[in-house]
Amino acid sequence: MKISTKGRYALRMMIEFGMNLDQYTKISQVAARQGISDKYLEQIVTLLHRAGYVRSSRGAQGGYMLTRKPEEYTVGMILRQVEGSLSPVPCLDGENNQCERASYCAALTFWQQLKDAIDQTVDSVTLADLVEEQKKRPHDTLM
Repeated sequence: MKISTKGRYALRMMIEFGMNLDQYTKISQVAARQGISDKYLEQIVTLLHRAGYVRSSRGAQGGYMLTRKPEEYTVGMILRQVEGSLSPVPCLDGENNQCERASYCAALTFWQQLKDAIDQTVDSVTLADLVEEQKKRPHDTLM
């Protein structure tokens, strides 16, 4: 499994919003601090906005902010919203395994264990955990 730039940047943006809970944050500010194209961040924030993870405000003091407390978001929620399935193999993407080989596939148990480990990890780490970790790190122009 490989997380794309979209997933990595979504986490970085959500950490930025989590660090600034009491104010709206402009995408241009996130882009400058993170060294990411603001056009690309706009595409990602649209996905997060549609999911109800962030709200927006227009105007001079506008921007984006979280709709919930950071501890109410998991890394898994955020990544699945922008990446889709985090399954290591396509046959485990949906609720029911549609693979015609499922009943005799020797590797299926391994793939399921790997998927369960991934899900357990990404669903046990919250945005609040990442915000706290960020606070411990040196603050530079680029986080």
